[in-house]
Amino acid sequence: MKPKATYSTEMSTMEKKGAASLAAIFGLRMLGLFLILPVFSTYAHGLEGVLEHPELVGIALGAYGLTQALLQIPFGMMSDRFGRKPVIAAGMILFAIGSVVAALSTSIEGVLLGRIIQGSGAVAAAITALVADLTRDEHRTKAMSMIGMTIGISFAVSMALGPILNAWIGVDGIFWLTGVLALLSILVLYWVVPDVQHVGHHSDNEVSVGSFGRILKDVNLLRLDAGVMILHASLTAMFVVLPMVLADKSLHILPLEEQWKLYLPVMILSFVFMIPLIIVAESKRKMKQVFIFAIALLGIACLMLAIQDASLWGIAFALLIFFTGFNTLEASLPSLVAKYAPAGMKGTAIGVFNTSQFFGAFLGGVLGGFVYHPALQNYAVVFGLVAGLFVLWLIIAATMQQPPYLASRSFHISITNEVQAKALECKLLEMVGVNEAVVILDESSVYCKIDNKLVDEEKLYAMTTG
Repeated sequence: MKPKATYSTEMSTMEKKGAASLAAIFGLRMLGLFLILPVFSTYAHGLEGVLEHPELVGIALGAYGLTQALLQIPFGMMSDRFGRKPVIAAGMILFAIGSVVAALSTSIEGVLLGRIIQGSGAVAAAITALVADLTRDEHRTKAMSMIGMTIGISFAVSMALGPILNAWIGVDGIFWLTGVLALLSILVLYWVVPDVQHVGHHSDNEVSVGSFGRILKDVNLLRLDAGVMILHASLTAMFVVLPMVLADKSLHILPLEEQWKLYLPVMILSFVFMIPLIIVAESKRKMKQVFIFAIALLGIACLMLAIQDASLWGIAFALLIFFTGFNTLEASLPSLVAKYAPAGMKGTAIGVFNTSQFFGAFLGGVLGGFVYHPALQNYAVVFGLVAGLFVLWLIIAATMQQPPYLASRSFHISITNEVQAKALECKLLEMVGVNEAVVILDESSVYCKIDNKLVDEEKLYAMTTG
């Protein structure tokens, strides 16, 4: 007699090991990108070539985003063909090479080249695909959440750690450090990350070329893509000038080596204030209200930075407001993409979303680089421009409907023909709490969109495996 299928709520030891080690690799890479954010502009203004081309400071800060945006989807597709680990290792080697080029450069052009090479190691999609290979369908969301949390922690840590490391080893030392960390992550990849027994395509986590048309026509998803582009463009543009404001000797605010004393409490408190907003958004189903509120916080914070009198407490309060809104949106935007994405197309929707995010970082660097003029010290103009971008986002977001409170679930199935597939889809759609169900025979998987407050997940699992 065939044993009854049971819905497992616990990840296996191998799944935990794979997800945790890949999250660590992802986190180390993002740490390397984020560490220079709070210190780069002050360093870059001392490089050769900046007097002639000051706009290259901002472009170099955001340059990694251009190559990331262009290459992250191709890297994911190459991992399907050449294997996950070789592609990830190649990406980390490129990142290390870019770090070395930037560390050795004494000109802004050389650092710009290094940042471009850093971004060309676009392994995000390949790492996501490997996580999907190493986890069962019912645990994949938890594994991806681990990576999401790691990125958030990396950002927060880098904001405080960047100024400290700059005081110890300088920005060129930070580049050397990130290069070493990239190479160490390859050791983790081959010695700690479990080997994959079966490599397959997973539409819930990977890009499917055939889904692009529908994703790019979805107004709700396009609105989120535009939003994340504005969010990261604004962040990069703001950090073209913020370290300069803090370190400006004529303003007497905070020396560069002491700026961690500002960022550390701001980041901790912003995470504390973010938690109740996320709880209200998800558990109380007030996502649109929280979303609009967070965007408004960003606009208010940048307006405060533009008009305040350059006092430490004023900047600290404005940054607390900014990062509370920023962290809330960073946590909620991927969740919104998952809610709006059609069943079986979440991977493509996330791929387009991530591309928009990276391209936004590049655009922000270009914008901040061309608007800021060192001779004029027109900090307020940049902050005001960023505030205007958030007003634009508020207008875009105002047309947003309350999102569907649906979660994605995927299950492995043994169905082999279209007749059985259609029968399973119809059967699943009759269940309470199941909004969408799509069987993809090539992947031996069924993808569902569910209301997890209504659906019986054990019954859903049993039905797909029975």
